[in-house]
Amino acid sequence: MESATYTQSSRLQAAGLLPAITLFEQAAEQVPLPKAPQPVVIADYGAATGHNSLKPMCAAIQVLRGRTRHDHAILVTHTDVPDNDFTSLFHTLADDPDSYVHHDAASFPSSIGRSFYQQILPTSTVNLGWTSWAIQWLSRVPEDAPEIADHVQAAYTDNLEARRAYEQQAAIDWNNFVAFRGREMCPGARLVVLTMALDEDNEFGYRPLNEALMAALHQLVGDHLISIDELRRMVIPVIARSEKDFRAPFAPRGWFEGLTIEHLEIFNAEDRFWARYQSDSDAEAFGAQWAAFARAALFPTLRAGLDGGIDDPRGVEFVQQLEAAVADLLARAPEPMRIPLASIVLVKRPSRL
Repeated sequence: MESATYTQSSRLQAAGLLPAITLFEQAAEQVPLPKAPQPVVIADYGAATGHNSLKPMCAAIQVLRGRTRHDHAILVTHTDVPDNDFTSLFHTLADDPDSYVHHDAASFPSSIGRSFYQQILPTSTVNLGWTSWAIQWLSRVPEDAPEIADHVQAAYTDNLEARRAYEQQAAIDWNNFVAFRGREMCPGARLVVLTMALDEDNEFGYRPLNEALMAALHQLVGDHLISIDELRRMVIPVIARSEKDFRAPFAPRGWFEGLTIEHLEIFNAEDRFWARYQSDSDAEAFGAQWAAFARAALFPTLRAGLDGGIDDPRGVEFVQQLEAAVADLLARAPEPMRIPLASIVLVKRPSRL
């Protein structure tokens, strides 16, 4: 993930967080709190550079502070994979005026560099959990998946065997994510999840962006910047889940690893870039904004498919030309993106008396 570009794009995307932030505030009002000096623990799973965490953390801390003493410590643990840019994360927390550290003197940030598809915090220590735009990333490309030759996104391939392999990996990952959160959460704790979903027609969404991305990649093949073999190695291990997929680990009893689903809603988020285009009719800005988003979120993964991997000497040129081509294609025929999302609240079973 390119930190600077991702930070800029995530700011524009932050409005999509508002419904989930409301759920997070409600969760903060409901969770049992430990007695001081034991800190209240908030876990932020998949924090990236931290910008999509600022508003939810501030909102939750404000609610928690209304329920406990002004000096009761709140420990916020931001987690992500080891190669995440934790330097940018801590600069965000230190420098951004929206950071909770500037608004609550008794809140303390920390981080853990480990995948959330395993246990990463001690058992029964988390009081409140949050994750946004993170669990759509698979833990790995399925080992048994056949090569996807017709697309970089599994959701859009015509290879049914490949799609099944990715769906199976997605099921395993969701099962593991929920299971390990069940171990980490205290009795009565709540976890709010915001992630990509399949809409009511089982559609992945983002179709114009994905079509532009594939057309741009083929342009780079035609320009001899990349080879067709390199293109075939490029894959984005991102998936979207249906309501049935989210509920699967909890069937048939409704509980799994002590957790139950309190809330599950699938909805279509606003395309803020399209809303801006409708206001100013600036097609070039629309294309550039979506291309910048794709560069930040997806291009590093595609770059790894080059012969020299992420360090290939053509990498910078590849990213620049791909961004320009995607922006141009989207600007030529602007249309709104369908952005299906799921908001979920998981609750840990209270202790039995």
